[in-house]
Amino acid sequence: MSKSRLEAFSDGVIAIIITIMVLELKLPQGHNLESLIPMWPVFASYVMSFVYVGIYWNNHHHLLHAIKSVNGAILWANMHLLFWLSLVPFVTNWMGESHFYEIWPVVLYGFILLMNAIAYTILAVLLVRHEGEDSLLANAIGNDWKGRISLACYFVAIGLAWVSTYLSLALYVLVACIWFIPDRRIERKLATEHVKP
Repeated sequence: MSKSRLEAFSDGVIAIIITIMVLELKLPQGHNLESLIPMWPVFASYVMSFVYVGIYWNNHHHLLHAIKSVNGAILWANMHLLFWLSLVPFVTNWMGESHFYEIWPVVLYGFILLMNAIAYTILAVLLVRHEGEDSLLANAIGNDWKGRISLACYFVAIGLAWVSTYLSLALYVLVACIWFIPDRRIERKLATEHVKP
């Protein structure tokens, strides 16, 4: 099957997710700069989630750019990823409204990030299997150390929430920093393929 409908649908869903997140930002109670101060946790949650959704969109784009076609299993794996991404606005708002003090909003935020990472990994594995072990995508992804480190950080961060929610947040930010720079492995492989005679 052609990958174009999958790309278009995914882009649309991710755009809606970002729109929902920004609509969850409430207006301040006053009309001066001081009225923004109590809102900093909500805005910080929004920024972190916006970065995460942007990272997923960017890497999803790279994955699909490196393949030629999709099958039914890939369509469902993509829907699985979009399902977990669609829950990001809910946990973002809950965590921000709790001002990072409450354990369960921070834990659930980490759980949703973990499930997104697992869903993305499943999608990548199915894409590699579909394209073949010697495909451009398989060679580009390699052993995926960033993915494994991310999963470990999420597990640790969820457990640390009972010690300090700020330690959990620090690990969530660390994972975002690891992935913030777009994954150059696929770009390099694509550039190499275009240079070949």
